[in-house]
Amino acid sequence: MSETAFDLDAYFARIGYTGQRTPTLQTLREIHRCHAGSIPFENLNPFLGWPVRLDMTSLEDKLVRGGRGGYCFEHNLLLMHALRAMDFSVSGLGARVLYNVAPGVVGPRTHMLLHIVLDGTSYVADAGFGGQTLTDPLQLKAGFEQTTSLEPFRLEAAGDQFVLEARLGDQWRALYRFGLEEQLQVDYEVTSWYLSNHPQSQFVNNLIAARPDVDRRYALRNKEFTVHYLDGRTERRVLASPPEVRTILESAFRIALPKSPDVDTAFERLMGTPVYHQEPRTP
Repeated sequence: MSETAFDLDAYFARIGYTGQRTPTLQTLREIHRCHAGSIPFENLNPFLGWPVRLDMTSLEDKLVRGGRGGYCFEHNLLLMHALRAMDFSVSGLGARVLYNVAPGVVGPRTHMLLHIVLDGTSYVADAGFGGQTLTDPLQLKAGFEQTTSLEPFRLEAAGDQFVLEARLGDQWRALYRFGLEEQLQVDYEVTSWYLSNHPQSQFVNNLIAARPDVDRRYALRNKEFTVHYLDGRTERRVLASPPEVRTILESAFRIALPKSPDVDTAFERLMGTPVYHQEPRTP
């Protein structure tokens, strides 16, 4: 399929960015933060049994013009198109998720992040890791704490790879491991199809949403809605009805819900699922 030029004006309007369009670190930081805070992480399409399309036109239709969010491939491919349209040197990477994975278990590369080179210095960006998504790019350098607008992060060397860690409370938690081999669109297409169709995929069986804000992170896992504040407070509540689910998705996560009976049916089904108690966490 041939694709038209990326619509930077529409993308910037979607994320509320009004700054420069030159490929500088300041531009990258501001766009990354605006994107993460404006476009939510969500998996409504797999949860509803709808396809997830990763071509540029579909990403713009859904995440930019449609007021929706998506998961890692959608977020980071969209961000990559935007950065390339501004002449950033950017490529896609693949990662193996470590967060909430038992020690010693090696999973497939089911996550996407970005590698950006600016004036000879490498950075990583990631607008799509759910409840722990980055709000700022990180310098691709191991062994030191890097501040963001929310939690501190760091990269640790793991042979010829890196492990991304977040400091949650007084603990460092590994999020994922990645190398610097460039991944191509076809690699993401195959993995995304698996995650959005396999009957045991968490994205098929659970409703998941997340969005960072200036002083907090919002998270939804099925019926459990959680707000983690920067000052250490955590608020949790179990949503008791489909209208509550709809209200939270539209308000806290800013999702323009599709007008389809599939959505109402899915929310009704959700009321019969067990409560998922999210792991205690202190920002």
